[in-house]
Parts: sequence; C-alpha cells; structure tokens
Amino acid sequence: MACEDATVNWLNPTYSAKDEQGEAVSYRDGKRLAWAWSVINPFFAWIGIGLYTLTDHVWLLWFPIVQGYVLFPLLDMLIGEDTNNPPEILVPQLEADRYYRWLTYLVVPMHYVVFIGAAVWLARADLPWHGYLAVSITLGLAAGLGINTGHELGHKPRKLDRWLAKFVLAVPFYGHFWIEHNRGHHRQVSTPEDVASSRMGENIYRFALREIPGACKRAWLLEKGRLERRGKSVWSRDNDILHSYAISIVLQGGILIGLGWQMLPFLVIHNVLAWWQLTSANYIEHYGLLREKLPNGKYEPCAPYHSWNSNHKLTNQILFHLQRHSDHHANMSRAYQSLRDFPDLPRLPNGYYGMFLVAYVPPLWFSVMDKRLLALKHIQGDLSKVNVDPEKRAAIELKYGAERG
Repeated sequence: MACEDATVNWLNPTYSAKDEQGEAVSYRDGKRLAWAWSVINPFFAWIGIGLYTLTDHVWLLWFPIVQGYVLFPLLDMLIGEDTNNPPEILVPQLEADRYYRWLTYLVVPMHYVVFIGAAVWLARADLPWHGYLAVSITLGLAAGLGINTGHELGHKPRKLDRWLAKFVLAVPFYGHFWIEHNRGHHRQVSTPEDVASSRMGENIYRFALREIPGACKRAWLLEKGRLERRGKSVWSRDNDILHSYAISIVLQGGILIGLGWQMLPFLVIHNVLAWWQLTSANYIEHYGLLREKLPNGKYEPCAPYHSWNSNHKLTNQILFHLQRHSDHHANMSRAYQSLRDFPDLPRLPNGYYGMFLVAYVPPLWFSVMDKRLLALKHIQGDLSKVNVDPEKRAAIELKYGAERG
C-alpha cells in the first residue's frame, strides 16, 4: 500500500493514496475551514455585551443564552446532519495535518481573553442584578466550552497538549477533569460503577449530585495511586491536578485582587455553570447504555453503540466533533477531524444544546429518550441490557413490562 502526501493547498488540501488494489483514493475535508468555529465560539459570550453597549438594553445581555439554547437547536434541525467519513486509508494523513492541532492550541488563549475581558467589563459596568447574572451565566457556559477543549487536548500524548489542557481547564477551576475522564470515565463508561454515565430513570439533577463530586473524588484517587506507585506523595509537585489548580488560584485570585470582592459571585456562578455544562454533556452521552458483564467479571470492550451519537453539523463544528461520541469512546486515540459515523448507532434527535434543554425538563427527557433507548437494536426492550437507576427500577419494570405485555 503506497501512500502519498496531501497536495499542498493549505485552504483545501487533497489527501491521496493507493489502496491494496493499486486504486487511487483521494479526500478533501469539506469542513476544514468550518472547524475554525470551534476557535471563535467562546467569543459568542461577548455578543450580549456588544448588543448592550450599542443599545443600552440590559435584556440583550441574555442573548447568548437564547442563541445557545434556542437558535442553535433550530439551526441544527434546519441544517441537518453530516454522515460523511474520511477514507480509512487517508486517516493517518488527516491526523498528521498540523492545521487541526493548531486550532485546538489557538482556542486556549481565546478562553483567557474572553474570561478576563468580560470580568474587567463587568467590574466597571453599572448593571442591575439580573444583568450581572446574565453575564456571569454566559461566561460560565463559555467556560464549559473550555472543558471541551481540555477534553480534546487531554487525550493527546504530547506534553504540550496536556499542559495546554491544564491551562484551559484552569479557567473554570476544573483541573481534575482530564485525569478523571481519561483514566476513570473511559475505563468504566456505560457501567453502573461509572459516576459519569447516567442511568435510565435518573434525572439530570440527581445525576449532577452524583457526578460532580464523584468525578472529583475519582480523579484524586487515580492521581494519588499514580504518584504512590512512583513513591511520591499526592501533594507532590508532580501532581497533574495541582498544576491546573495552581493556575486557577492565580487567575481567579488575580480577578478578586485586581477587580474587587464584588467579583466573587461572578466567579462562583461562572465556575458552577461551566461544571454544569460538562455534567449536561455527560448526562446525555451515555444515558441508560450498558456494557455487558463477561463471565470473568470484566465488562466487554466499549463499542460505538455504548454512546449516544449526533451528526448535527452546526454544533459538531463548534464543539470539535464532540458529538461523534460513539467513535470517540470506542477509539479514544482518534483525533476529532477523523471521528466516524456508523450505522445503527444510538442517535440523539438534536445536537447537544437542544438535548440539554430537553434534559432540563425531566418528564420531557424521559418521554423522548426512554422509548428510544429501549428500541435500540442491541436492546429491543430488554431491561437487563440497560443501565437502570436502582431507585427507579421497580417503576420502570412495571411501566415497560406492562407495555410489552
């Protein structure tokens, strides 16, 4: 199998190779330039500030929230889905293209610019409490995007990537995430033991109370174990969590010292909303899905059907393909630009922002998702193949057992 380099054309290169039969295979990434939306997406948080500055209408500070939870879901419906996959023979070339990596590098300082710039503006603005709240929530949701950037960078083996993950996760004070995600969630995903996999019948608010503290605890236990195996203390300077926390203390401590204690509510709301954004993603990504337990007591390897997938174009472009979650979990080393779609996957009916909104209304979520879950090809109504909330099992078995009967 002879491979060729991508044709030199930075804006739209052609990747080409010959397959085993000697046939030429070529591919152009039609989304190449659109991936830049992931870099500028954090700046959407400033749209409300800009509209307020131009009009003096405080209610416009809420526009970015309307944009995320109303306009984006509508656009996802209108624009539709993208099921295109790059030819597998060309994936090595696609992943070697440094353009995609540099996009993830560029977005890191953008999060700092957005966060610090908005904090300075807010400290100087004379706003009513609801205007202050709007900016705080908006910036928190933008920081949630930073956790997504940290997710992409934290999966890479390069030291630079992992340090950048620590820096971007420092903005919402969530530096333990990439430790917990890589070494905890990916190992236990879609099992009852995983704090970051939601269960059928578990609403998002109960899930958050289990997931947020549970993920933090698991990260510290994992890092403690790693350091102890090297004969070091958990409080060693080699603790990867402490690196990010130290940056957070300098960053957010600097905000308080430089702009005053009136910024404390902003920081609390900002951080909690960023964590909530991550929890929202975790909730919808594996809802009710269960890996089979093998006779040896271990779980089967994670397959694409153990994650809910979404191919909606708009939100995939602004989230570094996070919504192609099925391939990510089945093949965690694949870069975002080469993640694939598969037939017969568990599919979400909208992009993440639309599904977040549905999840925030638990009866609506259960109405939309429970029958969709049970109808999956590998489940077909069999609750023994579902990760069910133990507290809700009796009610679920009664309801769906009666319906099947």
